[in-house]
Order: sequence, then structure tokens, then C-alpha cells
Amino acid sequence: MLMNANLQTGLFIVALLILVKPLGLYMALAIDGRAPLLSRIGGPFEKLIYRVAGIDPAVEMSWKTYALALLLFSLVGTLALYLLQRIQAWLPLNPQSLPNVGPDSAFNTAVSFVSNTSWQGYAGETTMGYLVQMLGITVQSFLSAASGIAVLLAMIRGFARSGVQTVGNLWVDLTRSTLYILLPLSLLFAGAFVGQGVIQNFAGYRQVQTLQPTTWQQPKLDGQGNPLHDAAGKVVQQTLTTQQQLLPMGPVASQESIKLLSGDGGGFFNANSAHPYENPTPLTNFLQMLAILLIPAGLCYTLGVMVGDRRQGWAMLAAMTAMFIVMAIVAVHAEQARDVPSVDGASVLQTGGNMEGKETRFGVVGSALYATVTTSGGDGAVNAMHDSFTPIGGLVPMALMQTGEVVFGGPGSGLFSMIVDAMLAVFLAGLMIGRTPEYLGKKIDAYEMKMVAMVILVTPFLVLLGTAISVLVPAGIAGISNPGAHGFSEILYAFSSAANNNGSAFAGLSANTPYYNVMLAIAMWFGRFVVIVPVLAIAGSLAPKLRRTPGPGTLPTHGPLFVGLLIGTVVMVASLTYFPALALGPIVEQLTMTVIH
Repeated sequence: MLMNANLQTGLFIVALLILVKPLGLYMALAIDGRAPLLSRIGGPFEKLIYRVAGIDPAVEMSWKTYALALLLFSLVGTLALYLLQRIQAWLPLNPQSLPNVGPDSAFNTAVSFVSNTSWQGYAGETTMGYLVQMLGITVQSFLSAASGIAVLLAMIRGFARSGVQTVGNLWVDLTRSTLYILLPLSLLFAGAFVGQGVIQNFAGYRQVQTLQPTTWQQPKLDGQGNPLHDAAGKVVQQTLTTQQQLLPMGPVASQESIKLLSGDGGGFFNANSAHPYENPTPLTNFLQMLAILLIPAGLCYTLGVMVGDRRQGWAMLAAMTAMFIVMAIVAVHAEQARDVPSVDGASVLQTGGNMEGKETRFGVVGSALYATVTTSGGDGAVNAMHDSFTPIGGLVPMALMQTGEVVFGGPGSGLFSMIVDAMLAVFLAGLMIGRTPEYLGKKIDAYEMKMVAMVILVTPFLVLLGTAISVLVPAGIAGISNPGAHGFSEILYAFSSAANNNGSAFAGLSANTPYYNVMLAIAMWFGRFVVIVPVLAIAGSLAPKLRRTPGPGTLPTHGPLFVGLLIGTVVMVASLTYFPALALGPIVEQLTMTVIH
């Protein structure tokens, strides 16, 4: 088992790191409008887009104009996706004649995908028609990822430029990120997925007869979709039997590729990447993990190219990779342990590790590694039910999100969040030696640190406040399917996922209710845009400053010492913020299981 874990994890890390430099260099060229080969093909389309939209690509924006344009662009996208869901019953490409999506669910979904979160309170195959999946969900997967990359580019320009008041042109950044980066990679991965058996069609669903009856239990729900509880507080289960199976169809491969590359992670089916039509083989599982981290890792090298010091990009990548490896080891070890939790909180012995809630074609290692990848990569895709992980195994994806998703993170958003942590790290180092902090040649003043504080504090505020309210009000408690510490973890995970724009679910919380649809939408929207605006403010403040030449007293930000300082800053901030909440959830659950055993 140990050899299997080392082989899978090591092979994945090696494959990812090999691709970082070529992809990072390509993205730097693509952003500059010089994408090798593709600029000849995409150049005319790029010019046509500017002409039709009335955009002058040579005119750049101040950070305020850039931020306002991005907010309005996202608002329009939210309204468009909401409208598509509300009228889908009258739209074409809806072979199952699915009805219009309810207003609270449509609102939650629209905010979710525009904010690059992909939180899904609905079952895709029973809720969304093909046109809504393609024109709504898939399009927003492209645009929300391009928006994150655009914000990162503006921030990098703030460090790379001197004596200017602009940070770039949002429309150019969105167009080039989509046309030269996201679209080619999505076509490449979609072709690979189809070759492995991921479906791609517009056929209606198929009803088939199974060879033997299937019996299962599921929670009994009330009229509002909440689990019913008996007098002892336990969830009432109902037993169902059938010998019929409805096989869903649809254009899955095209959405699957961009859901992974974009950091959106929204599944075409309710089971997401645990579904055999989305993730049929161990090879597709490996490719999916690679797709999730490919762009965030490559952007580290792009950072080094754009600021003129590639060592800076390698330092960022080293910090992210080190934290990822540690968390992957913890998750895999926790799930491989023979002691697994039972229903009453005690531990039982299970040969081969904890296989509850996992697909046998991926096993413990493939599932635990995938969970680490998807929550470090800002992606909501899942190939196992995190709710069924061991307490420590479930703590890993939760903690990775609570770092602000800086361990790679989503396209653009992970790296600009890590740069914010780097600014905090040099500020703390400056306090210790009594020097003015500098990062990438720019002096970090009080204004930038105020924006850094806002970026770092807004997400924990949303997570902890949302969790606190939800464990107090009846509407929040009603969605819990597991009482005690695990139920608390379900709510904490949900708000951590929403506010950090991850979108993965613990799978034990009945969240498709008016209460959770609204509360989580608020967390997703503010968790995305109340972070983006101060990041752009930092870019706008740094761009006019002159870049300083490093002196004898300048803290080097490309060596092992700074990498260690950066990792320590990330861990310190996350621990001080979230440890009390984690102690009430997965930590106390692990201790309870150990004591009972």
C-alpha cells in the first residue's frame, strides 16, 4: 500500500513539474499576444472580437476602471446564467423536458459559477438541460477562470512596471486568456477524455433493465427537502428497490475538460468525477488531477518571466509544492489506516483502508490524492465523498481551502492570493529587523498592507460567521444529516468551500434549501469580489512606484529561507484563524473515535 501511494503521488508530482516551464513560458507569450502557432490562427478572431465589441486593445485601464469593468462583467454573467435556468423549460436541447430551475437554486448556481466556485446544490442530470449546461455552466467556466487570470496579470504588472498609472486592459486579458490558454487546453483534454470513454452526445436519457434488483437506503425528506429526524434526533432512512436504471446522456467531455482546467469543477452529473461517464478509468483520473493544477502551477513560471526574475516563480512553486506534498501524505495515510469511523463514532478495522464513499476503480490512494488536488487547486470536482473520509482525511481538504487556496489555487486566484501572503511575509520580516518591507523591487507601504489585511481577513470572516449562524438557526441545523462533531464539520466545510470559491462538498449536508442557497451565495460572491477589488487596488498602488535595485539589506525572496518564511506565514495565519473551529469538528471527532476505540 505504501509503495502504491508513493508511486501515484510521485508520478503525479513529476508529471506536473515537467509541464510547468513549457506551459508557463507559453502563457507569458500568449498574454503578450505572441502565442506560438496559435497566434496565427487566433489572431484574426481576436481582432474581430475587439472590432465587434468596440474595444481598442491599445488603451489601458486604471485599477479602478479595471475593477469596475470586471464587477459589471461578472454581474451581467450572473444575470444571464440566472435567466437561462429560469426559462430552460422553453429552450431547445432539453430532451428530458426538465422544468425551470427554482429561483433560490438558480440564484445560488448563477453566483457559484460566475464566482468560479461551482458549488452545486442540485443534481445536474435531473436539473439542467443540455443548452443550459453548455451556454450557461460551460461558458461561465471559461469566463470566470479568465477573470481570475486577468486579475493576476494586473497584479503582476503592478510589480513589473514603474511610473505608470495603468494595470492593463481587462478585455484584452479576458480575450487572450480564453482564446490562447483555456480553449486550446480544453480541446486537448476533451479529446483525451473522449478517447477514454467520457461520453459526448445530445441523445436523450436511456432506460435499461438491470440484471438484478437494486436496494438502497436514503434519508427521508420533508416538503422542503430537509432530512426528517426521529425522536432520538437520528435521520429517518427509507428503503427503496428497483430493477430499472436510467442512463443519463449529454455533451459531457466538452464540459469536463474546462471544469477541471478552469478551477470551476462543476459536474455534469450529481456524482461529479465519481461518475463513470465523467471519469471512467484510472488514466482519466490521473489526467483530471493534472488538468486541475496545470494552469495554476504554470502561472508561477509566468510570474517569473513577467517580472524579469524567474527565480521568483520557482520560489512560489516550491512553497506550493512543499505544502501540497505534506497534505497529500497526511490524507493518503489517514485513508489507508485500518481504523475507520463507524456510525456510532467508534472505530472499526477495515482491511485495505477506508473504502467507504470511494470508487473501487480509483481506490484509497487515487481518491485521497484527488481530494488533496481538488481542494488545493481551487476546483470543486470530487471523485469520492469527502463526508465519508476519516476525520483527519476530511480535515486535509478543509484545511487546504482555509489557507485561502494558495497551495496552487484556482487559475490566477491562487497565485495572487499567495503573492498577498508573500507581501505579509516580507512585512513581518521587516518588523523583525526594522527595515521597510520590499517585494519584487517595490516598497510595501501602509496602504498596501491595509489591502493585504482585507484580503486575508474577509474570507475567514465569511466562513466563521456563516458557520456560527447556521449552527444556531433552525434552517441551518435542519440540513445536517449527521449529528455531533461531524455535522458541525459539514457546515464548516460548506462555508469554507463557498467563501474560498472551491465548490467541493462534504456531501452530507442538505444544502439545496432556500436558507443555504442564499447564505452560500452571499459567501461565494463576497469571497470572490471583496478579495479581487483590494488585490487590484494593490496593483494600482504599486504600478506608479519605481522598482528598487536590491541592496545589501534587502530580503531575498527567491531562496529557501524565504520559501520557509512564506510557508510559515500561510500556516500561521490559517492556524490562528481556523484552529478553534477545526477543534470543534474533525479534531474532536478523531479524538472521540480514538477514545471509544
